[in-house]
Amino acid sequence: MKRKVCAVMLAAAMTVSLAACGGSTGGSGDAGSAGGSGSAASSDMNIMLETPVESLDPQQATDGTSFEVIADYTDGLMQMDADGAPVEALAESYELSDDGLTWTFTIRDDANWSNGEPVTANDFVFAWQRAVDPNVASEYSYMMSDIGQIVNAADIIAGDKDKSELGVTAVDDKTLEVQLNAPVSYFLSLMYFPTFYPINQAFFESCDGGDTFATSPETVLSNGAFVMDAYEPAATAFHLTKNDDYYDADRVSLTGLNYQVIQDSQQALQSYQAGDLDMTLVNGEQVDQVKDDPEFLAVGAGYLWYVSPNMTKVPELANENIRSAMTFALDRVAITEDVLKDGSAPTYTAVPPQFATGPDGTDFSEDQDRYKDVCDYDADKAAELWQTGLDELGITSLELDMVVDADDAPQKVAQVLKEQWETTLSGLTVNLTVEPKKQRVEDMQNGDFELGLTRWGPDYADPMTYLGMWITGNSNNYGEWSNADYDAIIEECTTGDLATDEQARWDKLFEAEDIVMNESVIFPLYTQCNAEMISSNVDGVEFHPVALNRVYKDATKTAE
Repeated sequence: MKRKVCAVMLAAAMTVSLAACGGSTGGSGDAGSAGGSGSAASSDMNIMLETPVESLDPQQATDGTSFEVIADYTDGLMQMDADGAPVEALAESYELSDDGLTWTFTIRDDANWSNGEPVTANDFVFAWQRAVDPNVASEYSYMMSDIGQIVNAADIIAGDKDKSELGVTAVDDKTLEVQLNAPVSYFLSLMYFPTFYPINQAFFESCDGGDTFATSPETVLSNGAFVMDAYEPAATAFHLTKNDDYYDADRVSLTGLNYQVIQDSQQALQSYQAGDLDMTLVNGEQVDQVKDDPEFLAVGAGYLWYVSPNMTKVPELANENIRSAMTFALDRVAITEDVLKDGSAPTYTAVPPQFATGPDGTDFSEDQDRYKDVCDYDADKAAELWQTGLDELGITSLELDMVVDADDAPQKVAQVLKEQWETTLSGLTVNLTVEPKKQRVEDMQNGDFELGLTRWGPDYADPMTYLGMWITGNSNNYGEWSNADYDAIIEECTTGDLATDEQARWDKLFEAEDIVMNESVIFPLYTQCNAEMISSNVDGVEFHPVALNRVYKDATKTAE
């Protein structure tokens, strides 16, 4: 029998109750001036965040929190509709050549930056060239090369060509032409991802040559629904005000967005119950307290949580039996049902379920028993493999450090992982190193870790958003695993013959996942569901499992 993911997981976007009554709006003129003091109005949406924003630079940001906030005040060429499909945003229209290699976007005439300047094709050229510039070292540069297949992107990232040779051209102020190496069926979906957002070059350069860009309300520009008017790096509270000069301003009902970073879930729930928050996350025992409340909702967030073993730094983790033992020792059901209790689903695949469907309409990861022989909970098998691995290494014990975010839920999960491993695997000691998320991500990117509890959310609705991470040298391949056969499959599915054969490509991607799972490159844990408390006077917030998890453009909030 196939394992069932939880019923509350959403395959596409979900619109729920959330924010705004009438009232005055601000949000026009110079960047940072809208909304005056930046204080929250009673009709603003009051939103809890688990972690601070890491970066407001669209080409440098890497986390879901930052993406959400950047998308609050910036539009790309496309945006998501309520079902997650790409629809026109800054692009008024687009055309695709018959060979699938040239996209031409026409930028709308009424799209303007919050300093009054029009959005132009050059804003995209400048931003995309930054994304592939090796001096910028964007973690998401591969979205332009491996994923987006933009001409010369890979060579520029490697330092073999100048960024000016990127296959993107401003034909005129309102016409953007993009040249691809191979057809990309999901290319329009990439256009609502923040790495592809535009930047006004003159404004960027006015921010101390870019050194202070996106660090304050005065150093960000808006072309979107809201304007940032109160923010500083690592802020625990910040504010955005409705942008009255937004081309689609009539669509926006909220007067503003008031964010509060609260990492203690009990404190967050108390703030919600006191009326200081319109929406907050809950987890663990809190879910038992509120699950029957009509304001409780479990929403599929799309994130796959997993453990990444560093096979380069820790020679013992290069042993396949050691890695296999560690994944067989994990009781994922206990983690989701006894610890998280938020609807998150135990996951036994490298690509999580319910976000990518194939040519025949089936979910890529519907069958959660596909890798039962290499990824399951089996304490006896784990102990046997562990002893085999220790014997092969000539050791009797192993001590490992695992980095974990300072947020409430990851710490609880990490404690259970430690207990399960140490109980099942004789001689194993796991030490937990709790770090702010930004530091944890930085350490993993630098390879300065042994085990890492991390997550990945889908950037677009295709398995490649996960499978592309394990290519040799990819910046998100934290364990620095390398497999030539795997690389060849991914290349064949992106630039090879299979790039234009939808069904054959889909079948080949399963072969790629087979390699990742059979070699225990990661230890998949669960697909995240967010347990939310949402005020009954709120409506219209869109939840998506892909790219942008929460969108507030259609949200409304009625008076108490």
